[in-house]
Amino acid sequence: MEEKKVMMLGNEAIARGAYEAGVKVSAAYPGTPSTEISENIVKYKDELYCEWSPNEKVAMEVAIGASFAGVRSLVSMKHVGVNVAADPLYSMSYIGVTGGLVLVAADDPGLYSSQNEQDSRMVARAAQVPVIEPSDSQEAKDFIKFAYDLSEKYDTPVIFRTTTRLSHSQGLVKLSERSNIADKPYERNIAKNVMMPGNAKIRHLAVEEREKKLIEDSCDFPINRVEMNDTSIGVITSGIPYQYVKEALPHASVLKLGLVNPLPRRLIEDFASKVDKLYIVEELDPLIETQVKSWGIKAIGKEIFTIQGEYSANMLRKAVLLQEPDIKEEAKVPGRPPILCPGCPHRSVFTVLNKLKVHAAGDIGCYTLGAVPPLGVIDTTVCMGSSISTLHGMEKARGREFIKDWVAVIGDSTFMHTGVNSLMNMVYNQGTGTVLILDNSTTGMTGHQDHAATGKTLQGDEVPAIDIMKLCSALGVKNVFEINVFDVEGLEKLIKQELAREEVSVIITRTPCVLLNRTPVTHVCKVDPDKCKKCGMCLKPGCPAVTKLADGTTKIDANMCNGCGLCKSQCKFGAIEDEAV
Repeated sequence: MEEKKVMMLGNEAIARGAYEAGVKVSAAYPGTPSTEISENIVKYKDELYCEWSPNEKVAMEVAIGASFAGVRSLVSMKHVGVNVAADPLYSMSYIGVTGGLVLVAADDPGLYSSQNEQDSRMVARAAQVPVIEPSDSQEAKDFIKFAYDLSEKYDTPVIFRTTTRLSHSQGLVKLSERSNIADKPYERNIAKNVMMPGNAKIRHLAVEEREKKLIEDSCDFPINRVEMNDTSIGVITSGIPYQYVKEALPHASVLKLGLVNPLPRRLIEDFASKVDKLYIVEELDPLIETQVKSWGIKAIGKEIFTIQGEYSANMLRKAVLLQEPDIKEEAKVPGRPPILCPGCPHRSVFTVLNKLKVHAAGDIGCYTLGAVPPLGVIDTTVCMGSSISTLHGMEKARGREFIKDWVAVIGDSTFMHTGVNSLMNMVYNQGTGTVLILDNSTTGMTGHQDHAATGKTLQGDEVPAIDIMKLCSALGVKNVFEINVFDVEGLEKLIKQELAREEVSVIITRTPCVLLNRTPVTHVCKVDPDKCKKCGMCLKPGCPAVTKLADGTTKIDANMCNGCGLCKSQCKFGAIEDEAV
């Protein structure tokens, strides 16, 4: 193959690296900032299998099955998804691998699209799984290939840690041919592969020996690199922070770690002995710092660096060199608070709930935006699939009267993820309460990925779609209803009816996401200023297409409107009409 270099996102480079490494199975659940890995690896579907799994635990187990069968497998998720996958991950640390197994854990320093800033390196340390972390797109491609060799040589799953900045930054990447990795023969091995107590005790000892060997061998791994320059300042770093270090402290000596768990102790001790002052630069938790200091090495870390959010070159200049940043470099970016799209079906639900003064136990998805003004309906959001369980817990704690004006709100993809289990629990444990499944026919928040209820796979195959209505009935829910979300009067009547019911009930608001473009826009809404009474009712749903003019009347931006009619349903004076486009 003639050498070819292309610009790639970090996620795109990870997908390419997995392809070149000979991966044959890829499983994932979409979650920013990891989603594009699967969306790029599917380009190679003629040479490997890839899927969207219902949740991260299932994805992990699919990859584990592929490893048992003797092929290299990839599983990708965001950091909070690692929590969902933790059960099989911890066991696989004991079992080890047949075919190489790599878990991409995409962390989100700065909370760009997450509910916390969890550091996946801490999970890996507890599970005693090695962690590899790249610093740019080229390393993302190269290091993941190294990760498969490491996985098979040391009989271990490997976590490949990325962050939002790496996932979504572009860099030049040199492409290579796909490796022809032979399938490893399956050998039945009960003592190694069946995790019951007697076997697990023995395998735990094997994990400890593996850890010792990795600590020693990693001192010579090519992904760990020493760059000796001015020895008055030495920096130990890894991942994207390496780029900030090179920009802010170009003359410093640097130990760049590619393997961040376990740490190459001998290499670190040698580097530390050669510099006058040692800094440890790592985003989020002080994983490297804590270990290095525990060895008696003097270092400066979180006492001058934040434990929160993303780092930057300016932050390092200020902390290490005591240099204030140039104001010109700190340009103020206008605030862009997230908002539901014009025509979003979720807005109709929240408008009705707001009118009825109903509280909602929320979940992870676009509909979390129902917590902010002017809708202000969502009261709680914890994690994927938590809304139904939260509502159930409230009732069991305070009784039926407490939840008489509460509902649980969950999306179709999130319901398939872990909401099914929560609804099952509510029925099984004789709860009551109303669950709203906002079925917009996609995984909207992460960019419109398919799932088991959409009838299409990641590879583009048409398959039978799970019928959510029938699924709820099969779980034992006697009262299941489906309604078009823009039937505002019908939806209000139905919610009132079900809130009064002392049983579990499910309302499925089935209206596709406006961005799916499955239905062309045939008309938009237009305000007749002569009929407008300036009451502001059309502004209550908070649609960005509707604005208030200086004279108190309202105007609808035809370029943003898709004719959903929600504003029209709020106007009691007939001032909003349809206009063909």
